[in-house]
Amino acid sequence: MGSKNKLKRFKENESFENVIQPSREEVLKGFALKGKWQAFFKNSNPIVLELGCGKGEYSVSLAEKYPSKNFIGIDIKGARFWRGAKTALEKNYGNVAFLRTQIELIDHCFEKNEVSEIWITFPDPQIKYKRTKHRLITKPFLEKYQLLLKPEGHVHLKTDSEFLHGYLLGLLHEGEHEILYAHHDIYNSGGSPEEATEIQTFYEKQYLEHNKAITYVRFRTNY
Repeated sequence: MGSKNKLKRFKENESFENVIQPSREEVLKGFALKGKWQAFFKNSNPIVLELGCGKGEYSVSLAEKYPSKNFIGIDIKGARFWRGAKTALEKNYGNVAFLRTQIELIDHCFEKNEVSEIWITFPDPQIKYKRTKHRLITKPFLEKYQLLLKPEGHVHLKTDSEFLHGYLLGLLHEGEHEILYAHHDIYNSGGSPEEATEIQTFYEKQYLEHNKAITYVRFRTNY
């Protein structure tokens, strides 16, 4: 993407009512929407996060599929989720918003027990050991998720990375967390939950065309 297009999208994001772009300092000093997201959406519906939302297509599709829930796509790259934010506005979806911030700061953006679900869709597996801390399913991240989630809340991980799928299962077994569902090939399992297969990202469709297995885990943390 050219720099002119990025600047144009950044500028448009500033005018979008469904895009929130706090500075890092604002987040750390006391984020105004922490604990007040239902007021932002003007309803009392459950709050669902998508971490590393990319272009925002999954968040928008979830919002369309589940109008009785509120969805927030989170990514540091605003020029990417511009597309999702624009689509949501064009389709008048009032139950989806986008937050531009670093994912490691989410505990500063949401109050304890404010979130009902977390989706992590096709994240960078960060395979190299020195990149371990950047994986979105390390113990420190799982601890953050538990803090934000309601007691009955859960996390979804959907990925084409067998490495990441196995790494998460090992982490969950080690910590005696509750695995609600897990399969290494959800489109060939014969009994995958609908929520895992009903929405596909652009890249997911490409993976499937090349017969690449898509894995899925739904779990609850137990720290």
